[in-house]
Amino acid sequence: MGAFRDMLAEGLLGKMGLVRPTNQLDPFSSAGSTSGGFDGGRYRRRLSSWRPTQYSVNTIIAAQGPLLRSRCRDLMRNSAHAVAARENFVANLIGAGIKPSSLISDRPELRKQVMETWMDWTDEADADGVTDFYGMQSVIASALFEAGEIFVRLRSRRIEDGLTVPLQIELLESEMCPYSLNQIADNGNYIMNGVEFDWRARRVAYWFYPGHPGDAPVDPQTYLSMDPVRVPADQVLHIFRPTRPGQVRGVPLVSPAMIRLFFLDQYDDAELERKKIAALFAGFVTSPEPEDILPAPAGGGAQQPMELGVGLAALEPGTMQALLPGEDVKFSEPADVGGSYEAFQYRQQLAAFSAMGVPYMIGTGDTRRASYSSLRGVIVEYRRRLEQLQYNIVVHQYCRPIWRRWFADAVLTEAIPVATADYVGNEKVMARAKWIAPRFEWVDPLKDRQAEKLAVDAGFKSRSDVIEAEGYDPEETDQRIAADKERAEELGLEFPVLQAAASQPGAPNADPQEQADASQDLGDGNDQQAA
Repeated sequence: MGAFRDMLAEGLLGKMGLVRPTNQLDPFSSAGSTSGGFDGGRYRRRLSSWRPTQYSVNTIIAAQGPLLRSRCRDLMRNSAHAVAARENFVANLIGAGIKPSSLISDRPELRKQVMETWMDWTDEADADGVTDFYGMQSVIASALFEAGEIFVRLRSRRIEDGLTVPLQIELLESEMCPYSLNQIADNGNYIMNGVEFDWRARRVAYWFYPGHPGDAPVDPQTYLSMDPVRVPADQVLHIFRPTRPGQVRGVPLVSPAMIRLFFLDQYDDAELERKKIAALFAGFVTSPEPEDILPAPAGGGAQQPMELGVGLAALEPGTMQALLPGEDVKFSEPADVGGSYEAFQYRQQLAAFSAMGVPYMIGTGDTRRASYSSLRGVIVEYRRRLEQLQYNIVVHQYCRPIWRRWFADAVLTEAIPVATADYVGNEKVMARAKWIAPRFEWVDPLKDRQAEKLAVDAGFKSRSDVIEAEGYDPEETDQRIAADKERAEELGLEFPVLQAAASQPGAPNADPQEQADASQDLGDGNDQQAA
């Protein structure tokens, strides 16, 4: 057992880059240059400089993670394109918030009380007190884009704190968990990129700095020690997008476009500076013998020579200046941007936004090259990507664990009327909930609404699916509709129901002749009203 553990430790350390793997095939050996293989697996003349690393993503992140993350954050501070992509990404991914709907169906009153208690608690969820539960979702989405990850710590509170449920959420940036912490822990577990694993490869703890390493506190004694502190894994949620098996830490979503955006901004700055110089219309005085004719500076005495290269006087509109014999004036003529500037920018921005996962026309608002069909197709594809992130990342890693923890604390503190004896053993059943993402606006509301109605009438789709797609809770919607009808009857309100136009879809089982007669009657009625 000890030999197996030592061998496993050596393999894990190899993943962390502390021990160089020795069982890899040498590409320059006879096996590595076997003919008849993949062209991409050979070191030919054209590919001789392409030597990618064979280390795992965890080893690469341990070595390059801090610099990669800091550069991505710099883009978010200074790159207009990166900021636009992030804001668009967050707005479409989260919107007003991904909200829960309890699946307690046999006890309507209990479900109502659960949802009301949850609504009250969402305003108290943030440990920093700056936003609510759904605002924290936006912060998480922003962190995924620019840092690749964020940590959420579940903080239990005291009953006397006066919270609806004694639980709050604290968001910790990626910098709080050091990439460089890769070692065997004192308890025999191994730590990789600041995350502690047991020998079954389960996450058992996270190591965090007591404070943000980038802060400069006014009082230097605020943090007596910056040694990482161990926090059990059941108190921490790690939100990131895994792209490879065994990946420990997240990679910023903006990473593939980082270099392109950086140099594109530099190119734009150079073009702006060139146009600025051209607008100044600077003039330069040339002379065959400048030391004989350059005047001395005012008040400096005749014996002090004038420094070459220093402007004689600022140009003003309409100025005519006499020159000394032998002098000549030449004006700067910076090259124009040229007609290829816009085409070049378009291609570069198109590649950059594609790498960030945001459509160019949506991120920039430039729809000149888009038709209705192409715009609709791009939006559908973009929303499919967002739905993947909504339910695989935000809901699975953030919303569901917090809901289960909140429900358990609410039962134990009697914030909701559920007996502990009834809850124990039925935790999964009672805490079931579906999460409703914010609706995506329809491209063509009339046609999309008609398509939804046809699907419901034909039995291909339920009303609940349509209501949830619009970001609402079906049960709450039905209750509001019933309450509106009851209130209208009590007040004696009558609302005329307008007949559908002939272009509206009819009932699936309706007789075509009856539909034609109804359409004819509707047309005759409209003609009479017009007359």
